[in-house]
Amino acid sequence: MPVPSDLSVTRDASPRRRNRLSPWLALASGLSALTVALAIAYWAWQPATLRIAVGPPGGDDQMLVLAMAQAFDAKGGPVRLAPIETDGTLQSLNLLGGGKTDLAVARGDLEMPSETSSVAIMRRNFVVMWAPTGRKGAGKSKVTEIAALSGRRIGVVGLGDANVTLLRVILAESGVNPQKVSVVQFGTDHIAEMTQDTTLDAFMMVGALDARVIADTIAATARLRGEPKFLGVDVSDAIAERHPLYESEEIPAGAFAASPQRPDDKIDTIAINHLIVSPSWFSEDTVAAFTRELFAVRQSLAKDLPTASHIQKPDTDKDAALPAHPGAAAYVDGNERSFMDKYSDYIWGAVLLLSGLGSVAAWLRHYLRREERSLNALHRDRLLTAISSVREATSLDDLAAMQRAADDILRETLACHEDGAIEDGDLAAFSLVLAQFHQAIVDRRAVIGRTSKAGDADLPAKPDGSVLQPFPISTAAR
Repeated sequence: MPVPSDLSVTRDASPRRRNRLSPWLALASGLSALTVALAIAYWAWQPATLRIAVGPPGGDDQMLVLAMAQAFDAKGGPVRLAPIETDGTLQSLNLLGGGKTDLAVARGDLEMPSETSSVAIMRRNFVVMWAPTGRKGAGKSKVTEIAALSGRRIGVVGLGDANVTLLRVILAESGVNPQKVSVVQFGTDHIAEMTQDTTLDAFMMVGALDARVIADTIAATARLRGEPKFLGVDVSDAIAERHPLYESEEIPAGAFAASPQRPDDKIDTIAINHLIVSPSWFSEDTVAAFTRELFAVRQSLAKDLPTASHIQKPDTDKDAALPAHPGAAAYVDGNERSFMDKYSDYIWGAVLLLSGLGSVAAWLRHYLRREERSLNALHRDRLLTAISSVREATSLDDLAAMQRAADDILRETLACHEDGAIEDGDLAAFSLVLAQFHQAIVDRRAVIGRTSKAGDADLPAKPDGSVLQPFPISTAAR
């Protein structure tokens, strides 16, 4: 008797092949995600290279910046330096204003590009003014204080406008008309000519107290024209009050020589900060990392370059004349952001994005497998219908054929479940129908077995004698 086609199923091994491949696909996906994560981490942890403009060539500032760059490289921290050589601080500031450098070394009283802030104090420059007292037997100098400079000639070291501008401020605040003082400027390579110029009544230099060039210049004027008379800026407090870029300071006794002591007593003067500056909008995290690295290597640099010991933290006061960069201020004040502070918004954004993508992927997967779910529902419904055919079967062979067809449907259904095409609820409904089908098979086998013992080998297909009509069940290749 032919096998009823109620439960016929077209076998398709594609689900099982897909299941065999799914671990490899999962491994490939995991490796791809790991590769992307490692690439992002590599990019994120690459050291930042900062361009820093410094000049003039061969000067103390350039030597110190080059030493800083080497120390940063040796330390292997998150920051590297790429020094850019310039003619001086004015060119360095021009590069900074043009966006051609990230940092610049410049005096704090120069005109800065807009939105410039301080990162660190390289050193503090002091105004040193003195007048020669004349040799023994020669006439004594009449310049003993700044107020006596009216109508005199003063030699100023430095060819830019910064020192001359500062001198005029000091003169004006001291009650001297700057127009009545003749100023002669000398480059640092012409200091010897300045010391030999007997027409000069006084001298002015600006630099660090331990700068050898200042001590040597004072000593040279002392040899040629007698011991110097240091001119104190008695109005230094008033100048600092009216001009925030300048600060009131003192030069201690013996700062330039111990024997004889020069000066012989402390004197008031004006100080100007020599700074590392950066645009205020520049990366806060990068500047904080640079500041941290700078102060980490400062002590080691000072062993070979004493000028490194002058490096100081910037002024973080809100009312500072040149405000500190937010990144430098965060380091100085101990307010640097932690990893979570920096990236928590991005992390939560990524979580929400991945969650949304996961929902979209689940919906898309559900949509693409709608035919498999429909086919599985058809299997379940026809299996339920086939229960009637089982109850009307006339031979054990027919029951065995139906059982085999049901087994094929079961394998197909389990493959769909493992592949995610159907949910647990669908599988539970199918299991209930399958249990009813198996119970019908068991009951029908018992009936056929009893009938066979009674001698009735053939039973009518139906009570009315009609032939069983199959309920075709087939699966399309998924």
